[in-house]
Amino acid sequence: MRTDSARPLMNAGASRRTFFGVTALVFVACAALTVIGCLSMSAMGELPMPGGWSLSMTWAPMCGQKWPRVAATFVGMWIVMMVAMMLPSLAPVLWRYHEAIGRKGVTGVALVAAGYFFAWAVLGVIVFALGFALMTLVLQMPLLARAVPLTAGCVVLLAGIAQFSAWKSRYLACSRMLTAPGSASDAWAYGTRLGAHCIVCCAGLTSVLLVSGMMDLRAMALVTLAITAERLAPSPERVAQAIGVIVVIKGLWMLLQSS
Repeated sequence: MRTDSARPLMNAGASRRTFFGVTALVFVACAALTVIGCLSMSAMGELPMPGGWSLSMTWAPMCGQKWPRVAATFVGMWIVMMVAMMLPSLAPVLWRYHEAIGRKGVTGVALVAAGYFFAWAVLGVIVFALGFALMTLVLQMPLLARAVPLTAGCVVLLAGIAQFSAWKSRYLACSRMLTAPGSASDAWAYGTRLGAHCIVCCAGLTSVLLVSGMMDLRAMALVTLAITAERLAPSPERVAQAIGVIVVIKGLWMLLQSS
């Protein structure tokens, strides 16, 4: 009797270890690919711009490349980067979903993850379009290029202030209360909703990453740590506010340097 009753617990433990083991492998693989991608982009160099900043060649085609290929390369790197950055905070959500739908968990989890990162991929397309538009404008308008450091400082400052808002607290609270659907057929829709929710919740920190340098590994690691901490900490509001203090200081420093 004891052996029979202990068997489900053993199976659950093995399933949990397998799930988080596979998740860890995916994270390590995507993190390694992200590092390789960032190093290759760094090797391409940067273009000095008026105002004392440099334009990353991420937004420009290499010799012989066409824009569709540049966009596809960017979005591919963006997806891999987002998997590495968001998986630490997403994994517990995926595990809860796995437990909720039982034996259909593997297919359901895959669909949730696919829907989630599809939402981030859509954001990547938007980011590339905006980045390309900005690159085109600053190359043609030196006065606009000179305003970029000041604008970047304002963006970071506003992102830090947003960490103290009721809006941020509400989205963090909702992140913990999102209920998983009971069937695998709804998994994709749930994943896309979850991804859209996370995009809005992380909008400030994502903006900080973009203006600090999307291919900056240090900025990427710090933003990943911040997102994971505010999602998984017992007191998410306090963590978000502590992060906000750091981001506000960073924004003020950037504004001081741009003046």
